[in-house]
Amino acid sequence: MTLSIQIHDGAPPYEQVRAQISEQARSGALPVGYRLPTVRALAESLGLAANTVAKAYRALETDGVIETRGRNGTFVAAAGSAAEREAATAAQAYAERVRRLGLDEDAALAAVRDALRAAYAR
Repeated sequence: MTLSIQIHDGAPPYEQVRAQISEQARSGALPVGYRLPTVRALAESLGLAANTVAKAYRALETDGVIETRGRNGTFVAAAGSAAEREAATAAQAYAERVRRLGLDEDAALAAVRDALRAAYAR
């Protein structure tokens, strides 16, 4: 089990780092408790600026994917299910909102599909 990140042209590098770590943590390729490289070490290995990796780590921490334990390092968080709970909460809020707006289920689902396509096409 090792972290594997590939940077390609297109999406911003910090977003690629964030998305790939998030996916590997979600899929179990990076298990809970896996210690991530330091910001500087990962930046150096990827040929990126340290601020780029730091931005990705901050976003991952905000999303509950990783946790920083001070001088002990940064680890894959045990909160993989926290992301699912947050997604369920957001979905519930969306469902209530589109119902109040008078959209039917097909229109609401179409809006979600369009938003997901746009978000994941990056």
